[in-house]
Parts: sequence; structure tokens; C-alpha cells
Amino acid sequence: MSSETLWYANRATGAVCLVLFTVVVLLGIAVRLRGRLPGLPRFGTVTLHRTLSLSATAFLTLHIAAAVIDGYVDITLLDAVVPFVSDYQPLWLGLGTVALDLMLAVLITSLLRARLGHRTWRAVHWLAYASWPIALVHGIGIGTDTGADWMTWLTVSCVAAVLAAFGIRTAHAVRASHRTPTALLRTPERPLEGARS
Repeated sequence: MSSETLWYANRATGAVCLVLFTVVVLLGIAVRLRGRLPGLPRFGTVTLHRTLSLSATAFLTLHIAAAVIDGYVDITLLDAVVPFVSDYQPLWLGLGTVALDLMLAVLITSLLRARLGHRTWRAVHWLAYASWPIALVHGIGIGTDTGADWMTWLTVSCVAAVLAAFGIRTAHAVRASHRTPTALLRTPERPLEGARS
């Protein structure tokens, strides 16, 4: 495979990763809000979230492999997994490595979820939210298409979608924190709605 082909593959998989991981984050927020997509039951949204997560991870693997195999720039496998040790663009590449390491932690704990327990899995799963903006900054800093109009619009669209979803998630959390627990509303004269007599 030529260096030019690997370069194009690296660029293409980087853009695809941005889109896929953005959709994964959006679906993760939808799952957390107990939402569902039109035409899908709730478990369908969860299944789609998991499936796209694995697809995004596969594209990320291709992205990293193209960068390491391409001899034009000296990026080693060690550079891909240990942050900030690369001679090439140590800051920008290091941020990509941090995002990868966070995603690996999420992936491994998701595969071991039954053994770890829900609380531990959920605590580690929050790292996915941190990895997305770190990966985004990595792409902006090191990507050769950063100045291209199509990449600018793609990046802006992904950021706008994630910010909107986080806004909805935050508003939902604030509303939930202000609700009075239903147990406090129960009185002998007024049983809980739907309770049996």
C-alpha cells in the first residue's frame, strides 16, 4: 500500500471517527435520558449505541494503523498508546493518545461489565464524555483537513449536536433535582397515583 493511500485512509478514517463517535455520544445521552429513536423500542437505542460504539472503535483502529504503518511520518505503536512521547507533534498526537486510552478503558470495562458491577462500569463509562472533546481537539490540531470548508462544517455540526444534547441532558438533570420525591407526596388521604386501593 502506498504512502499516499495510507495518508488518504488516515484522513478519511479520522473524519468517519468524528462522525461515529459523535453519534455514539448522542445515543449515549439518549439512553441516559431513557429516550428512544422513532421506530425503535428503548432497547433498540441501547443496541444501536453499542453497535455504533464497536463500529467507531473499528474505524479508530484503522485510523491508528494507517498512521503507524505510513512511513511518511514517524509514529510508532508506542506513540499511539503512551501520551506525549512522540517526536512528531507531541501535543496533538498525545491528545489523540489520551482519548484512545480513555476509550480503551471504557471498552474494556464494558466488556467486563457483568464482573465489575454497574456502579464501577458507570463511573468508568463517564470517561467516554471526556474522550470526545479531547479527540476533537486532537483532530483540529493535527488534522491536515482542518482548514477545509467541508471539515469545518463537519466539526461545527458535530460540536453543535453534542452541545445541544448536553444542554438537554443538563436541563433534565436540573429538573429532576428540583422534583419533590413522590414518597413525600404520599399521605393517607392521597395515595400515590396508580396505587391499588
